[in-house]
Amino acid sequence: MNIKVRFLNISAEPTALMNAEDAQKIGAKDNDRVRIDGKRSAIALLNVSEIVGPGEVVLSVCLKGMTGASDGDELGISYASSPESVRSIRRKMDGERLSKEEIRAIVMDILENRLSKIEISAWLTALYINGMDIEEIADFTEAMVDTGDRVEFSRSPVYDFHSMGGVPGNKVTPIVVAIAAAAGLMLPKTSSRAISSACGTSDFVETFCDVEMDAETLRRISEEVGGVLAWGGAMNLAPVDDLVIKVEHPLGINPRAQMLASILSKKLAIGATHLVVDIPTGAGTKVPTIEVAKAYARDFMDLGEKLNIHVECAITYADQPVGSAIGPKLEARECIRILEGCKHPASVIEKACDIAGMILEMGGMVNGGERAREILDSGAAMKKFREMVAAQKGDYDIKADDIVPGEFVAEVASVNSGYVHSISNKDLVSIAKAAGAPSDKGAGILLFKKKGQRVEKGEVLFEIYGDNKAKVERAKELAAKYKPYDIEGMLLKRIAAPRTR
Repeated sequence: MNIKVRFLNISAEPTALMNAEDAQKIGAKDNDRVRIDGKRSAIALLNVSEIVGPGEVVLSVCLKGMTGASDGDELGISYASSPESVRSIRRKMDGERLSKEEIRAIVMDILENRLSKIEISAWLTALYINGMDIEEIADFTEAMVDTGDRVEFSRSPVYDFHSMGGVPGNKVTPIVVAIAAAAGLMLPKTSSRAISSACGTSDFVETFCDVEMDAETLRRISEEVGGVLAWGGAMNLAPVDDLVIKVEHPLGINPRAQMLASILSKKLAIGATHLVVDIPTGAGTKVPTIEVAKAYARDFMDLGEKLNIHVECAITYADQPVGSAIGPKLEARECIRILEGCKHPASVIEKACDIAGMILEMGGMVNGGERAREILDSGAAMKKFREMVAAQKGDYDIKADDIVPGEFVAEVASVNSGYVHSISNKDLVSIAKAAGAPSDKGAGILLFKKKGQRVEKGEVLFEIYGDNKAKVERAKELAAKYKPYDIEGMLLKRIAAPRTR
């Protein structure tokens, strides 16, 4: 049937609105698929609506580019059957194993918008409940890589580093990359922006240089300088992964198979041959216990073997933030201070040098951790860092003190004396986000006390920074509500025998 089209910004998902009479003519009902034929063809999800008149279809604006049509054009519209991959999703929901071809069909149907968000949600839920074996995950990973570009380097090996996240203040990436590149290795690092955290690596790196680049620019800078700090979202690397994450996030689930395939697909796409995976472990993180961390490490290494990537894992301490700064400019300043030679916070230095040391040992060097510390202390890492910043359109002469956090500051003091027994990562992230992080680059938290330290009543535990006064005040109110620090005395409980008369 031919019908006149009108476009509205009604949904990011390909959607077609028709009245009930026209829908009946093509034999379709609510939530069925319809085929839209213009200069090009596209599949959309049908919504039957009374707001649409007869002889007209209203399409979500994303279909304009897909079909090549404009307002007022006449398009062909017809019923479209569900893709075969829906049956495969049902099989995974029943706990069955999927073939390589079935997995590839699901991935391609997600990419081509042939699956609705409801069906993608069902796929993710099936993975969350029933999982995949390593062979299936390897097939899943390779299928995702094939949906986008691959970076081809003229030199090898290609080293990479990835942190599973879940711990605030984890600003070690630029230090690790600078040390590795200063040692003569090539490490093209793609990072993400924050999804549920207060700051992703790209959120703080972009405060001092450009992180948005295409794959060719990433290749050129990596080969010329030895390292790069790029936002992966600006490149067409395993793009179906980004589509899935948008559906995954509101569900609040992170299926192990999806997470493993997501991480390894991006590494495979940039041609990584050697990979170190940081698995932060502790209460309130994605990986709560050492046992779970070891299981993840086995999966990463087994999957790496299937994909011809040499993988090693670092299980790292994550019961409290890494370092003292949380938030884009605060983390950038702390990171650069360490590259400049500052010896504090020791936790950031130790973690960065240990991970960089693993990469150096992969490259054939002995005593990698010691060698990493020497490269950092000598200033060679800072020199290499400046070369990367300059290559990414930043200032070669960058200094930590050039980065100034938000002008509005609120102090949060302890209401009693004692020792810091625990710190809630989750609560600190919520407070930093309330202050405006990561979208407000000057927003965040600066910690003055960590676990085990003595605190006096009225002493400042942390400061909240922000670019907006009202947001900082709201964040301080949230801090008073959440009480992210647990302060206890050395005497936990007094036990005494009952007195006798």
